[in-house]
Amino acid sequence: MSASQTNLQSILKNLQIDKLNEIQLATIEAAKINKDILLISPTGTGKTLAYLLPIVLGFSKDVKSVKAIILVPTRELALQIESVARKMKSNYNICCCYGGHSVRIEKNSLSQSPDLIVATPGRMADHISRGNININFVETVVLDEFDKSLEMGFDEEMEYIMGQLKNVRKKYLTSATETETLPAFVNLKSPIKLKYQAESIGEKLLSLRQVKSEDKDKLNTLYDLLCNLNNDTCLVFCNHRDAVERLSEFLKSKKIIHDYFHGGLEQPDREKTLAKLRNGSIQILIATDLAARGLDIPEIKYIIHFQFALTEEAFIHRNGRTARMKSAGTAILLMNNFETLPVYIRENPELMELSKLPPPEEPEWETLFVGKGKKDKVNKIDLVGFLSKKGELGKDDIGLIEVKDRFSYVAIKRSKIKGLIKSVATEKIKGNKAKIEIAS
Repeated sequence: MSASQTNLQSILKNLQIDKLNEIQLATIEAAKINKDILLISPTGTGKTLAYLLPIVLGFSKDVKSVKAIILVPTRELALQIESVARKMKSNYNICCCYGGHSVRIEKNSLSQSPDLIVATPGRMADHISRGNININFVETVVLDEFDKSLEMGFDEEMEYIMGQLKNVRKKYLTSATETETLPAFVNLKSPIKLKYQAESIGEKLLSLRQVKSEDKDKLNTLYDLLCNLNNDTCLVFCNHRDAVERLSEFLKSKKIIHDYFHGGLEQPDREKTLAKLRNGSIQILIATDLAARGLDIPEIKYIIHFQFALTEEAFIHRNGRTARMKSAGTAILLMNNFETLPVYIRENPELMELSKLPPPEEPEWETLFVGKGKKDKVNKIDLVGFLSKKGELGKDDIGLIEVKDRFSYVAIKRSKIKGLIKSVATEKIKGNKAKIEIAS
């Protein structure tokens, strides 16, 4: 077995992956050829690992410099890629740069010449223009979710960045949909195109249904629908922020535990919401199309189109949050008597009849906010020890733990969390007082 094969097996073990999928294997093989790569496949099919593996396995330890840059449209996707890269435990340094993060911390990290940078275009362009980063040795660039970056208006920033990178030898461009023409600044050189249709990845496991509403505003029908979904995870899509918040206020009045997500939220609130979804503290999320792509969230059982997607592309991306890989899922169109099916839906979906059922049960978990994190030398083991000893919790009372730079989120059994907060109100973590409260 070669050294690269040994490293690959070690990385897969760290990621707890038994074997690579078709997309990942094809990308690794294509990366051996001295050509750029255009990777087109639906959201949730493993594109991140597909390009990370050949990049990291191809790193040289001889030169301490920035070797690869990954540009992504959203902060959430940047953090997700950083998380995957760190779980690989490849002994290479990673830096993540995005708006809303401390520029000072990023500048300090960049001065250490990390091997890999994951960044949003605006923040990366800013660091380059300020001279905060040596880009002379960057040989690989990834434009991830490129179509989304263009849609969000990052073409000027990406053009500037690509113009500054003079020694790039290989480019990866990934997209969930195929773009007819690419901007000149991308300058792909006879790329190898790897295209995987949704049908070959898992869309055949997606069921499409419709629910009729007698009410124009559809709110009460949405409530009835949620009561019919067996407490499974559910993502409700709207087209605008005000609609998201209006639905949230309605569900709050019905005492339905949920949260909402859109681009108007501050970054800490967005991270908190996603943490609650990942750890099972919420099972219903109301969102704009920002949640359709590039987020590190678990498999969603039901997608509800409260408002129809404005384009077929957006519709596909929304549905990409369910029926991923080998899992089945359902997308539901919620329609009043004034609405007709969008032209991009070519078949009449099966009608779903609703029964009068009790509201969804409260989730088993609730999220605890702890005001200490990595920068305070606090890790998961410290938190488990603190909660077990000071909070008198059993191991089954503690769920998923996420440790950030300055704070942490811990899933706690809902029945235990209020008593826990009283028990640890005056206690210290590693000798220091910490803010501990329910992450509402």
